[in-house]
Amino acid sequence: MENRTEVTEFILLGLTDAPALQVPFFIMFTLIYLINVVGNLGMIVLILWDSRLHTPMYFFLGHLSLVDICYSSAVTPTVVAGLLVGDKVVSYNACAAQMFIFAAFATAENFILAAMAYDRYAAVCKPLHYTTTMTTSVCACLTAGCYAGGFVNASIHVGDTFSLPFCKTNEVHHFFCDVPAVMVLSCSHPHVSEMVLVYADSFVICSALLVILISYTFIFITIFKMRSAAGYQKALSTCVSHFTAVSIFFGTLIFMYLQPSSSHSLDTDKIVSVFYTMVIPMLNPIVYSLRNKEVKSAFRKVVEKAKYSLGS
Repeated sequence: MENRTEVTEFILLGLTDAPALQVPFFIMFTLIYLINVVGNLGMIVLILWDSRLHTPMYFFLGHLSLVDICYSSAVTPTVVAGLLVGDKVVSYNACAAQMFIFAAFATAENFILAAMAYDRYAAVCKPLHYTTTMTTSVCACLTAGCYAGGFVNASIHVGDTFSLPFCKTNEVHHFFCDVPAVMVLSCSHPHVSEMVLVYADSFVICSALLVILISYTFIFITIFKMRSAAGYQKALSTCVSHFTAVSIFFGTLIFMYLQPSSSHSLDTDKIVSVFYTMVIPMLNPIVYSLRNKEVKSAFRKVVEKAKYSLGS
């Protein structure tokens, strides 16, 4: 039998080896992460604080902010620490844990966006039955299903990837333990594992996209039938932010995961990964706060109350 050295740790090669870029990247990623955490935590606190935002739409938006913080926090602090201290070694178990947390919450976001699309369908197309359709128990069950789907998909990712033998090298050509980057290190041909992951990701992405597309088909049909300009504008404004978030998230997800690893360019993957692991979680609260009058109104109330308290 061929002698093999068991891999017990991985070395993350990061985005670049150029010393001149380490500090700019450190500053940029730190700022992005701070904006992400402050923005998403602020959105959660705002939703909890203002009773006018205690509706199904903002219930799902609060959970969207939560998963944005979670899956970004699985990656960004590791990247920032690697740029700061230069230590890019991660243990076998830590790599598996990072992959699991990222996959679980990114998948949960996928399903939460689908649940939000269904909520918008109920609000626009069935307004008279909205309160009986989107009850507290229905929202709780949908959200629990989103997290359960995330953890199941993450278990498939981690189990399938780390069931492979690693003996070629322990250098991961990425800045975090992403599935395609780790899988190429296997000393066996990972064709079956690739197919399992492609099928799993295809089901997750396509099922959510199907719900979103069907929901928006009925939404647009209903909107175009409206004779009132005010009703048309109101219905459209409730969907623009969500549709923007869906387009950004699923565009990058499809590019990354619905293709075999032989079609991947690892350098391109790293650039795209920066976008969906760091930038998208930062953009979501900005998109929803800029396009939503209720969120802006609630934020102004908080600012005015803070000014009044400081003045007193």
